[in-house]
Amino acid sequence: MKNNFIGSLLHLSDPTLPIGGFSHSHGLETYVQLNIVHDKATAELFIIENLKSNIKYNDASFVRLSYEAAANNDLNEIILLDQECTALKSAKEIRLASQKLGIRLIKIFKRYKEYKLIESYETAIAKNKASGHYCVSFGVYGFLLGIPIEEILYAYYYNTAIGLVTNSVKLVPLGQLDGQDIMFRLQHLMEKLVSETLIIDKSLVGMLDTGLDIRCMQHEKLYSRLYMS
Repeated sequence: MKNNFIGSLLHLSDPTLPIGGFSHSHGLETYVQLNIVHDKATAELFIIENLKSNIKYNDASFVRLSYEAAANNDLNEIILLDQECTALKSAKEIRLASQKLGIRLIKIFKRYKEYKLIESYETAIAKNKASGHYCVSFGVYGFLLGIPIEEILYAYYYNTAIGLVTNSVKLVPLGQLDGQDIMFRLQHLMEKLVSETLIIDKSLVGMLDTGLDIRCMQHEKLYSRLYMS
């Protein structure tokens, strides 16, 4: 097999990894309770806008920048990106979720091979110089595992999208085939977003949909909740 990174790619981006990703709706639960997302069409719109207006300029960009920093063996840049990620995640639940998922990702993959860069990153986390955000850890491991940048970005978008689709099926609720229809239609969008993420200017990183941020904050005060964010 020529593409010997495929196994690592599938493992790293597996939505069933035991890191707790299934327990976070990333604000979707608020939209559902407010009846803003209430059917297949509105669920698909929510996911598309989340990927285009939020993930592209935030988590996906941090995946790319962390990948590039790892390629340069630049721990200081990785720590700075991690700190910037913390500052940009203003919703407490989203910030904590990102940190927990990232630390659990490291805990899984360090079992199989030791990397000096990961060890140093963990030391920074232990000293509270970094938080271990999921997107940063994902990008660093993407490089260390020899996965091309285009593939690692597509995998991150796919992982995010499948999580949102799965949550939509449960929360709205939608039929299982409705969820598959949405995932199928997202393929070309995700390819386009990967190309755009590769050339985003650093000054644009951190842009987001303010409405989504507010809904994520409101989630903390919902009377009843199925998800942690």
